[in-house]
Amino acid sequence: MRIDIMTIFPDMMNAYLSESIIGRAIKAEKLEVHCHNIRDYTTDKHNRTDDMPYGGGNGMIMTAQPIDDCFSAIVTKTGKKPYFIYMSPQGKTLTQKKAIELSKMDNIAILCGHYEGVDQRVLDKLCDEEISIGDYVLTGGELPALVLTDAVARMLDGVLSSEECFTDESHFGGLLEYPQYTRPAVWQGRSVPDVLISGHHKNIEKYKKEQSLLNTLKKRPEMLKNAELSKNDVEFIEKNRNFDEI
Repeated sequence: MRIDIMTIFPDMMNAYLSESIIGRAIKAEKLEVHCHNIRDYTTDKHNRTDDMPYGGGNGMIMTAQPIDDCFSAIVTKTGKKPYFIYMSPQGKTLTQKKAIELSKMDNIAILCGHYEGVDQRVLDKLCDEEISIGDYVLTGGELPALVLTDAVARMLDGVLSSEECFTDESHFGGLLEYPQYTRPAVWQGRSVPDVLISGHHKNIEKYKKEQSLLNTLKKRPEMLKNAELSKNDVEFIEKNRNFDEI
């Protein structure tokens, strides 16, 4: 998979993308990530990529021309139009389901907005989807673009050590993950649940599923409406509705 990121701060992006799991995946050629400096494509003599908004208002607006030319260069390089995503607080909130959906594409391009936004005309021309990482506003689209890149990249084959690394965690099946423990078995008088060190795999899996259900019921009960639940799961939830007494 190839991901192209359009930004005015490519060094910020490259610093993160060169580290940890994503950095190793790029080096191992499990995915390609290319950061493009929008400023390189401006025709403004002062190298600006923004201007004052028509109709008045505070702040500046990113101009259409350098974004359009930057994306055209990407299309020329890849030979086809990538799926264009604009990181925007007006977009639909990013979910695990969306990350999985995007991970199945060959190429996505992500635009990082700045200032008070982007000239609507270039969005009307190029944008396939707007995505938000939450109902708040940041100073730019770089952090949201990195969040999206990370969420999508870790779904790709070979990026994580095994499929269980993401299928057995929060949100993948519509539930929050169960509590996790590691050595020592007793820490400051607090013990790891006996079932987890019992070696009885069937009981361990049952415990994990029940704890996942309880965790979701306690912290994010609204998620249960769309979760993948069996008849036994539903019965367990109804039995434990009053989680304050658990």
